[in-house]
Amino acid sequence: MALENDNDLKELIRKAALLNAVSHDGKAQAGAMVGKILGERADLRAKVKELSGVINTVVGEVNSLSPAEQKAIVEEKWPETQKKEKAEEKKLHQLPNADKYKQIVTRFSPNPDCVLHLGSARAILLSHEYARIYNGKFILRFEDTDPKIKRPSLIFYDSIRADLKWLGCKIDEEYIQSDRLPIYYEYTERLIGEGNAYVCECPAEEFHNTTLAKQACPCRNLSATEQLERWHRMLSGGYKEGEAVVRVKTELEHPNPAVRDWPALRIIDTKKYPHPRVGSKYILWPLYNLAAGIDDHLMGMTHIIRGKEHYTNMIRQKYMYQHLGWEYPEAIHYGRLKITGAFLSKSKIVQGVKDGSYEGYDDPRLGTFAALRKRGITPEAIKKMIIDVGIKPNDVTLSWENLFAYNRKILDATSNRYFFVPDPVALKVFGVPKIFQAKLPLHPEQPERGFREYTVAPEGDEKAASFWVSKKDSETVETGKVIRLMELFNIKIEGKTGSEVTAAFASESYDEVRKIKAQLIQWIPKGEEYPCQVIMPDASVTEGYAEAACKKLKPDTIIQFERFGFTRVNELNQKIVTYYAHK
Repeated sequence: MALENDNDLKELIRKAALLNAVSHDGKAQAGAMVGKILGERADLRAKVKELSGVINTVVGEVNSLSPAEQKAIVEEKWPETQKKEKAEEKKLHQLPNADKYKQIVTRFSPNPDCVLHLGSARAILLSHEYARIYNGKFILRFEDTDPKIKRPSLIFYDSIRADLKWLGCKIDEEYIQSDRLPIYYEYTERLIGEGNAYVCECPAEEFHNTTLAKQACPCRNLSATEQLERWHRMLSGGYKEGEAVVRVKTELEHPNPAVRDWPALRIIDTKKYPHPRVGSKYILWPLYNLAAGIDDHLMGMTHIIRGKEHYTNMIRQKYMYQHLGWEYPEAIHYGRLKITGAFLSKSKIVQGVKDGSYEGYDDPRLGTFAALRKRGITPEAIKKMIIDVGIKPNDVTLSWENLFAYNRKILDATSNRYFFVPDPVALKVFGVPKIFQAKLPLHPEQPERGFREYTVAPEGDEKAASFWVSKKDSETVETGKVIRLMELFNIKIEGKTGSEVTAAFASESYDEVRKIKAQLIQWIPKGEEYPCQVIMPDASVTEGYAEAACKKLKPDTIIQFERFGFTRVNELNQKIVTYYAHK
């Protein structure tokens, strides 16, 4: 039957054309239809020229309709496609009081004590995206004022910058807090001089008991003159580590004991714990709330977007803002984002790399951006997932599969296909009647991308052709059953051992095996194999053969090994090494 008389085919093309037209301002693209139809009707590959004629006719009919008519037909016949599109068009909510500010300013403020990981994605991407939505400013601020406990490391400053660049986050301004200590000293002296902060010499446990009783410690009510004397003594090294701390005054009756007279600066023995950037130049270091609070004001922050675990910090900082006569920025506190199965402990990541438990910060077992990048997870997928989660205050639990679903949608459209046979087993097919030219599309829905071509020629009196297939496939095929070598021909299994499968040529038509739902397996002709290692997410290695066309690939290319999964090419030499992303 001529294709132009195949009503089922024409209806299939019409649906694809209408959906394409609705997505492209009323004009379906005929070129995009060929791959789409062949993806559903592989039996038409030998009739591409005739198929193209039918497609052109149907596309012409669809494009003669108005966009409104096209949309009405789609919504009537295939409403589920439109609902899906709408569900995917999630956008961020408007920022509160955005019209109050001339320019929106947001920030990401990491401690450079480790590489960034997936747990940081929400703070980074929400802050950056809001700055871009409002044509505002996005600031990177390194909060590196703890040279003892959460000690920064020089390598992480650059790795954080690189991760932000990979995520597509353009930095408008950058600050490093260890460069700004004189600024923090200036405002601390002002707070002390105005009676809004004090130097406390009380032992930590004693102060804790006093504040729990909602009472003032003996240091709190000393005169400003005495407090400034203590302050200058701190600056000049008159106290040792642990002997004094600066506290910002709050209400002693505050219901949350953690808010009452919170600590703002402390002494660190930098001879013993030198800072990686400024060495032992300073001994008096600000704690988070003082440094971050002062910087947010001086840098013109309009909206602070962070996790709800920082809510108490906001309350603390507001006391300091009130003392200094400043207006507190808009604070948005989102709920916790838990990703099941993701290893996100910074201290354990650093320790694991140090002791050799992990090969590096890009070890595939980790949830670091470096590891995700190496595996072929795209920044676009991470961004889409974070935007869909948004800034809701309730806690959210996601799994790796959520991220993989976003990534799969991106890679499915962009990744070329190749064959890979893990744990290869020999396959010998007898009675091959002729030379076959296998033409394998790089992408089933985008024939314009091109093809991989292999010649399969029978040899000897037995007219035998030799292949490699995966061990898994060799174990699942059954003797006497017909299977299909993908995009080649059909074979009947005659026998198998642990090291070889034998079969006889059965037929060429895909239509025959489609009706009986025969198993389809990938294959590689002997002599066209390329040794391949796939590094799996648990750091194990899967050995096998990739097809010879993979020799033309370049590092960092993300491909799909058919029936195996998406992988990122890491290196090519005597063998190809790739990192597994997901199915």
